[in-house]
Amino acid sequence: MNLHRMLRQRADEERPLRIGLIGAGKFGSMYLSQARRTPGIQLVGVADLSPARARASLKRVGWPAEALGARTLAEAARKGTVRLLDDAQALIASPEIELVIDATGQPAAGIVHVLACCRHGKHIVMVNVEADALAGPLLARRAREAGVVYSLAYGDQPALICEMVDWARAAGFEVIAAGKGTKYLPEYHRSTPHTVWPYYGISVEDAKLGGLNAQMFNSFLDGTKSAIEMAAVANATGLRPADSGLAFPPCGVDDLAQVLCPREDGGQLQHRGQVEVVSSVERDGRPVYRDLRWGVYVTFAGDSDYVRRCFREYGLVTDRSGNYTAMYKPYHLIGLELGISVASVGLRREPTGAPEAWHGDVVATAKRELKAGETLDGEGGFTVYGRLMPSVDSLAIGGLPLGLAHRVRLKRGVAAGQPVRWSDVDIDAKDPAVAFRREMERTFGEGRAVETRGRGTVTRR
Repeated sequence: MNLHRMLRQRADEERPLRIGLIGAGKFGSMYLSQARRTPGIQLVGVADLSPARARASLKRVGWPAEALGARTLAEAARKGTVRLLDDAQALIASPEIELVIDATGQPAAGIVHVLACCRHGKHIVMVNVEADALAGPLLARRAREAGVVYSLAYGDQPALICEMVDWARAAGFEVIAAGKGTKYLPEYHRSTPHTVWPYYGISVEDAKLGGLNAQMFNSFLDGTKSAIEMAAVANATGLRPADSGLAFPPCGVDDLAQVLCPREDGGQLQHRGQVEVVSSVERDGRPVYRDLRWGVYVTFAGDSDYVRRCFREYGLVTDRSGNYTAMYKPYHLIGLELGISVASVGLRREPTGAPEAWHGDVVATAKRELKAGETLDGEGGFTVYGRLMPSVDSLAIGGLPLGLAHRVRLKRGVAAGQPVRWSDVDIDAKDPAVAFRREMERTFGEGRAVETRGRGTVTRR
């Protein structure tokens, strides 16, 4: 509410928010298409490993060529043009930039960028949910200590879910579950870049013609992206994963309240206050009626006769008891909505979701039998997928985070379907991303000797 009015005021005062974008891929390009149409916003610079690709992206989404010729960031800020460069550190360090958007999708790079923003006093909008799942709680803490805002990216599903959770809680409801929809079957966990296109109904030839990235698309299919996004939601909202991770129950929008309530009340949740992803296909492959494949949801409880009566009076769809109901958003617009985060952070100093604790982790899990000497290939690849786990369980088993399971060699074999552990791989402890993640484990793992969950008290070392 009122963000557009505040942006117009900044435009009228000729004090636009000065933005720097890192990464001009699909998400970044979608934001670029809207930034030029938004009052009170000035895109000063775009950093990309290929400035030529960034230029092509800007032109493709409607930026005139004459706006892309700034020789320095200072010139860009002064003239209202855009500087294209390949140096993200220079972009972050520039006094012309107030707010940085990381749209790279690279976990290690994301950590570096956030820490640089902390040093230079720049707010950061983190499209890079991969980095957030790897080390978001410590990144957000470092940002708070530096006096800058760290925010999840509106338009991406985690921030939209956080908004729905906040709405329900601010209205006085207990949140029972929250999450998103996706297309899921158990066999998808074994999918590789070589098998992904038939699952999407796309021919290999059409995928090549469209320039589609098989490994990226496969990360959405094999469950990894869902795990990453639900870890981000858990850490930002305090909702917890189930002990067994994501179950992906088939569920349409009319059945959300019945399926996503506790088992003792006829639903499928292990506990109240859980993150979960629903599937748009039944286990036999039939489409779910009125599915939520592209959307997000929250279920919440009435917990009083009066509120349950209000649910009935106002036509809410509930579970059989009448105590649980749901709200949902059927679509998300990805980078086209990112301006909400930019405005919220830049004008109000309020994140659109940010990690506050460490509840969920994403552990690399073998897609097939892996042999000693093999090299892991990370998100969406041939070797591992990401499984959501309670962070206390990840710590207990020494699980290797999915964000670090790239270009590392196995010292011993791992059976299909089993988690990969730190002890299973050769890894450089001095690598900055590895060191930062290990620091997060020490920082947020201390004092968790005993954690109480729905199934009882679990003792941890």
